[in-house]
Amino acid sequence: MEMGGKGANAMSIISKIYCSSSQVVLAVRRRPRVINGGGFVVTDCSQKLLFKVDGCGVLGTRGELMVRDGDGVAFLLIRRKGGMVQALSFHKQWKGYSFDYEGMQKLVFSLKEPKSCLAKNNITIKTSSENSRSNKNWDFEINGYFPNRDCSIVDSKGYVVAQVGVKKEVDELMGSKDLYHVLVKPGIDQAFVIGVIAVLDYIYEESTSC
Repeated sequence: MEMGGKGANAMSIISKIYCSSSQVVLAVRRRPRVINGGGFVVTDCSQKLLFKVDGCGVLGTRGELMVRDGDGVAFLLIRRKGGMVQALSFHKQWKGYSFDYEGMQKLVFSLKEPKSCLAKNNITIKTSSENSRSNKNWDFEINGYFPNRDCSIVDSKGYVVAQVGVKKEVDELMGSKDLYHVLVKPGIDQAFVIGVIAVLDYIYEESTSC
C-alpha cells in the first residue's frame, strides 16, 4: 500500500470544486443526537465550515443521509438500498446521488456494506461509469476499522487517497472518538470522501444512525 500523490491525479466524482491541488486535513466533529439530532460537521484547519452531514435523527428517515456544503445547501443524497443476493449471501448497498442545478439526481457512487459490523475490511466502493478508473468491479475499498478511527480509502491500484485518524493529544484530552481528522490527498474529491465517511458512520451505528 502506498500513500498519495503518484496514484491520485485530479479525481472529480461529485464536483471538481471539491478537489484541491494540495493535501488537505479536515476536522470532523460529531453532533449530539439529543441536541442537534446527530450527524457531524466538517471544518478545515482554520475552523471554516465546509460540510454538514445530516442523518435520520434530522431527516426522520432511516437509511438516508444528506451532505450539505458550508452554506447549508444540500448537494449529495445517500440512500441504503434493500439488498441483493449474491452467492447465497445478503448484501446491502448504499447509493450516492448528486444534484445538478435543476435539482435532478445523478448516481455518483455505490458502496457495499460488509456482512458484519465487526468486519474490518470487505467494504468496496464503485463510482459511476464515467468516473470509474478500474477494470475491477470496484474502484475503492476501505482498509482498517472505522470505529477505531484508524482506516483509509484505497484506490484499485493500492494508493491511499484519504486516511481517518485521531491526533494523540486529542485522544488523550477527550477520551472519545467525537473529534477526528481526515487527511485527503491532492486531487481527491473531498465531498466524495465525506460521503463515504457518512455511510461508515451510519453502518457502525454512530451519529447519523437512529
